[in-house]
Amino acid sequence: MSLTPSDHALVVDELGRDPTPAEEALFENLWSEHCAYRSSRMLLSRFDSEGDQVVVGPGDDAAVVALPTADDAEDVYITMGIESHNHPSYVDPFDGAATGVGGIVRDTLSMGAYPIALTDSLYFGAFDREHSRYLFEGVVEGISHYGNCIGVPTVGGSVAFHDDYEGNPLVNVSCVGLVTDTDRLVTAEAQAVGNRLVLVGNATGRDGLGGASFASEDLAEDAETEDRPAVQVGDPYAEKLLIEASEELVDRRLVESARDLGAAGLGGASSEMIAKGGKGARIELDRVHQREPNMVALEILLAESQERMCYEVRPENVDAVREVAEKYDLGFSDIGEVTEGNYVCTFEGETVVDVPAEYLADGAPLNDLATEPQPEPETALPDADLREAFEAVVGAPNTASKRWVYRQYDHEVGLRTANRPGDDAAVMAIREAVGADGEGLGLAISAGADPNWTTANPYEGARACAVENATNLAAKGATPLAAVDCLNGGNPEKPDVYGGFSDIVSGLADACTALSVPVVGGNVSLYNDSVTGPIPPTPTLAMVGTRSGFDAPPGAFTGEGDLLVVGDRALAGESVGLGGSEYLAQFGGEDAFPAVADTAPAFVAALAEVADHESVRAAHDVSHGGLAVALAEMVTPATGASVDLAADDLHRVLFNEAVGRAVIETTDPDAVREAFDGVAPVAHVGTTDRSGSLAVEAGDETIVLEHEHVVDLRAVVDREMD
Repeated sequence: MSLTPSDHALVVDELGRDPTPAEEALFENLWSEHCAYRSSRMLLSRFDSEGDQVVVGPGDDAAVVALPTADDAEDVYITMGIESHNHPSYVDPFDGAATGVGGIVRDTLSMGAYPIALTDSLYFGAFDREHSRYLFEGVVEGISHYGNCIGVPTVGGSVAFHDDYEGNPLVNVSCVGLVTDTDRLVTAEAQAVGNRLVLVGNATGRDGLGGASFASEDLAEDAETEDRPAVQVGDPYAEKLLIEASEELVDRRLVESARDLGAAGLGGASSEMIAKGGKGARIELDRVHQREPNMVALEILLAESQERMCYEVRPENVDAVREVAEKYDLGFSDIGEVTEGNYVCTFEGETVVDVPAEYLADGAPLNDLATEPQPEPETALPDADLREAFEAVVGAPNTASKRWVYRQYDHEVGLRTANRPGDDAAVMAIREAVGADGEGLGLAISAGADPNWTTANPYEGARACAVENATNLAAKGATPLAAVDCLNGGNPEKPDVYGGFSDIVSGLADACTALSVPVVGGNVSLYNDSVTGPIPPTPTLAMVGTRSGFDAPPGAFTGEGDLLVVGDRALAGESVGLGGSEYLAQFGGEDAFPAVADTAPAFVAALAEVADHESVRAAHDVSHGGLAVALAEMVTPATGASVDLAADDLHRVLFNEAVGRAVIETTDPDAVREAFDGVAPVAHVGTTDRSGSLAVEAGDETIVLEHEHVVDLRAVVDREMD
């Protein structure tokens, strides 16, 4: 590990001397793209991160958001965080994904919150490639193993397959935590000179050395063998103990500030904590409890061994913290204290680090990078048979059932999951929050992005990702509250790649601002580039919303009402682009991506209200795969629908993926029309029934699909992975 010549010169100028080996390694990691956001920090100001509900915004381990409660009720907070573990999951799919879960859970703990829900958004190469399925299997196994062992339910997320992830998959994991007593809130800002710094958790080993710098470089052809030492190895049983120990420490008010040991290990966590508080520190590295013999200062500083937390503790509370650690069979080290001066580390009596903490944590210069605009698409559409296209799109791996994934997750542990995976959004029961009507609150959660959309048009595709997540929440009767993002891109030094990345930031920011959804935190992962080329710009968004009570309308037909499609411009007679659709992915061709309508925020608000009507029997978002997939997903063994689509261009009607649409089954169509009057078009397309089949009259052709056939089409992932 070494600094670039230009960075080395800056450090020499600041210190007035050459850095020690430990200092050079610290700067190299903390000034890496992964930690310092050197190519993205200037773009992140585009996000609106403020709002009355925002308690702690970007910059801490996790954001803190207040839930809406009755005027006389106690405040209840949630925490939100999101993390990427992309490079490690390519090198070692199981451990790379598992430790991503562990890290985002510890980010939640460091705010004084208890983790209540996880989501995972996963992106792999083409599904028909053996290597993609190998990575897919290992990642899902790693997530399920870690999440199930620690007792935190994985309740949602997304899976996408795209050729350009072949050499660099993405694993984006988010976590929601709960703070029921606002006095428990902890931050990562050092509080007072003289306080002690202690480590609680697993012993430090040599695993994960240089993980931050590894995550800031393109993956090499031999990464699966040469970079394996940079991948951490997790121990979920130790993490479960750490969760419970953290609860007790926070309950007993023994912690002044906290930081998870993630990227850049102890050096990263302790220096960032000290820098945020404008303080200094003196740390004795040889006091750190170690797993392996003969470790040197640089290894102790930068190892990314898992299940470790750094706490700031008042001197009189050190013994109490030690007792809690011993109670839960966790290691403990009293390693130093908060000071007024520099960030200083000693090892065996010798000073190995003596630098200004703020310069180390925040002094990395920003990169001034060029951008190139994305080319405009032409219109060149395939001429596919309508029934063949219907079955191909419904049965594509991207739109097929992901039951194989979520059935491996314990999504009900904790007894809060009111709406389970497989629907538009999960709903968690927050019984501790009292709503205006005296009921508890339902917290709806949606997460994901679509690489086909952002490949076709990075800006509009990112806007669509935001609206689609908001629509998922609204379809369950929830009003969007806040979001966190994980912005994934390729090598930013390539102007076309950086141009696409800049566009997804702008698109996501503009859409969230229009939706009045503050983006309260996030993560940036660049250099997702390999010998196969850069990944698509991928703006994973995890969004939450709230609703009164926990009972959300299902996403499947009940067989009891009229069938309406709301917000569909194609059914209203407009020509809507097929760009970014699964239809074009299956049959080839090119077209413009459908721009997001300016009325999208009003549509989301109206849908959230309508979905809670007593007359609404089912509500389901229309997006990935278009109307064809949405209708197929709603068929059950006992219920179906008869649909009549009167339109000139049925391929565009069935397969465009414009967002801001929903299918609603209702016994009161007039109430739905009234709610969307002046907001979005409402089309009556048929009725639901007890047939167990989907009959679609499309012009001169009638497509009839029995439930068993729909299940067979949508089970492609289940069959291949089983």
